[in-house]
Order: sequence, then structure tokens, then C-alpha cells
Amino acid sequence: MRFVLVALVSLAVAGAATATAPPVGALPAGPVSTITTQRGELVSIALTSRAGLSWRIARPFDAHIVREVAEADVGTRVVVVFKAVGRGRTKLVYAQTRGESSRAKAARTFSIVVR
Repeated sequence: MRFVLVALVSLAVAGAATATAPPVGALPAGPVSTITTQRGELVSIALTSRAGLSWRIARPFDAHIVREVAEADVGTRVVVVFKAVGRGRTKLVYAQTRGESSRAKAARTFSIVVR
């Protein structure tokens, strides 16, 4: 019986881990920030929280250039930390949505340059 319970919990966790949110559609105009850094450095971005809304990556970015290493709620902000792992340019485009909706309420773009 214990084996069956462990197997069911494992399957439930595996199913939840593979679920993905629908892609974010059109983005409203939003600020664009450029960040220049060196390979090996950490880069953090702070996004203003709003009740009932969540920030999420809205467009693909090059994980050969930056990789997310941490995320935390800090006061009224969501702070996301990336490590610069390779030279080049990429954009981090965030959209603020209600749940997993594809409709963005706000957008922020961070142009990352790693030298």
C-alpha cells in the first residue's frame, strides 16, 4: 500500500512539473532598460508587484547568455537574479498577467549585454 501511495504522489508531482502556462500574446508598450555586465556577474531586476497579478517571462531568451538563479518577493517588488554565463546580447521580456492568462496588463523589457 505504501508503494502505491508513493507512486501516485510521484506521478502527481511529475504531472505538475511538466505543465506550462499559455504563451503571452501582444504586449503593451513598456519601459526598456539596458544592462551591460561581464561574464560571471550577477544581474538583478526588480518588478513592481500588483495584487492579483504575476510577472512571467513573455518571450524566449538566450540561456547561453544569462540564466536565472533566484527569485524572491522583496517588499512590493519581485526581484529576479540572473547569472551572466556567456558573452552576447539577449532580451528579458516580462509580462504582468492575471494568473496564466495570455493577456498582458503591463510589460518590461531588459536588454542584457554581456562582455
